[in-house]
Parts: sequence; structure tokens; C-alpha cells
Amino acid sequence: MANNIKEQIQSDLQQAKATGQLRTERIREIVKSAVSQAASEFKEGSQEIRAIVRDAVSTVIENLQEKSTEFKEEVTASIEGAIEGVNTKRHEAIVKTQSELQRLQAQLDGEEEKLQQDVDGILADIEETGKENTTTTKNTIDAAINAIKDSEEVGLLKKRYAQLQAQLAIVRANVAARYGGRSEEVKHYLDEANNWYSQARPQAEALATQVEEKRSQLDDKLGEAGTAIARKERQLKQTLRELLLATADLFKDKEPTKEDKEIVHK
Repeated sequence: MANNIKEQIQSDLQQAKATGQLRTERIREIVKSAVSQAASEFKEGSQEIRAIVRDAVSTVIENLQEKSTEFKEEVTASIEGAIEGVNTKRHEAIVKTQSELQRLQAQLDGEEEKLQQDVDGILADIEETGKENTTTTKNTIDAAINAIKDSEEVGLLKKRYAQLQAQLAIVRANVAARYGGRSEEVKHYLDEANNWYSQARPQAEALATQVEEKRSQLDDKLGEAGTAIARKERQLKQTLRELLLATADLFKDKEPTKEDKEIVHK
């Protein structure tokens, strides 16, 4: 098995070199493919799989050592490819589970929407009933209904929920990019993050202005990540990392000012 994987990687490296395609991305794919095929015959986490990884990486080192100005990047690519190859089945299982979670999330969102519609209907009935009372009583009922509709707690929960979902989507994009996810999968997570992020944007003008600069930076990072996916650049992983940090910084809790609170209450 060791000789087979070494021969396969060495042959693929030589072919890539002969055709002028010996780049870090190609090295990563060569190692990933070879390791994935070899590892499929063994139990996950076994000593045999670890030996396969060592053989794969050492083969790249033996064939490229002192022959390239990008030796460090090529070794890094071989290690990344080996890790992705080992975890191919596990990543497929994660994608399947994530797909099921998204289905359940959509179902949950639908149920919550129906619940909100029911509540809105009840409040509308109460408001209609209040019209038959005196002006004072009607005003009291209207005020109570508006207080429920405009509850700060509800608004804050929705905002925090959207922020959390945006961050989780970016985390998933990072994991997918780092451990062998396809570009379509990474892009899907970024689109999901952008959708939740838009829902988490502050509505009050003063609060929006307060985070406008960081919000703009996050928009730029989302755009850069999309471009990196399209070009299949190695820079994608670094861009996603910066995007994750930018999101965490943007959503960092801040003590609202007195003016902010007044605007939110209006």
C-alpha cells in the first residue's frame, strides 16, 4: 500500500510538472485524491491511515525538496491535501447532516412564522374589540398591544439570533474550505451568512451609523471571499479567516448610549 501511494503521487507530480501545472493547488489535489483512495480501505483513525498520510507527505518532500522556490507552500499544500483526503467520508457525512439541519431550520422558521401570524391575529381581534369601549380604555388597550408588538426583548432576540446564524454560516464556510469542501459549498455558506447578516443590521439610524465602517468592511470581505472562490485562489482560506474575525468584531456587544436608546424606543 505504501509503495502504491508513493508511486501514484510521484507519477502525478511528474506529469503535472511536465505539463507546467505543478502548482500548490494541483499538489493538494494530487495528494488528496491518492490519500482518499488509499484511506477508504481502512477504518477512520487507524494507524494504517496515519502511515498513508506520512507516506504521501514524504513523497512530495522527496520529489520537490530543493527543486522549487515555493517549497514551503508545496509542503503545506501536501499536508492540507492529505488531511482532506483522510476526512473525505467524514466531510460528506457532515454535509449530509448539515443539509438535514437546514431542512429542519426551514421547517422551524415556517412554524415560528405561523405562530407569529396567530399572535398578530389575536392582537388584531383584541384591538377591534377595544373600539367598542371608551376612549380611555381603547387608548389603554392600543398602548398595551403596541407594547407587545414593539417589545424590545423580541427585537433583541431576533437580532441576536440573526447574528449567531451569520457567524455560524461563516464558521461553516471556514471549515468547508479548510477540510475539503467544494467551492459551491463554501459559496452556499457565504450566501447564507450574507442573508442572516442583512437581517441583523441595526434599524435605528444612530446605531447604523455607529457600525457603518465595520459593516462596510464586512461587505468588502464577503465580496473578496466570493471572488476568491471564483478564481479558486489559495487566498480564500485567509480571506475567510479575516471575514470570521471581522464578523466577530462587528457583532461584539456594545453598551448603547442614551441617545441610541431614545431612538430605539421611538
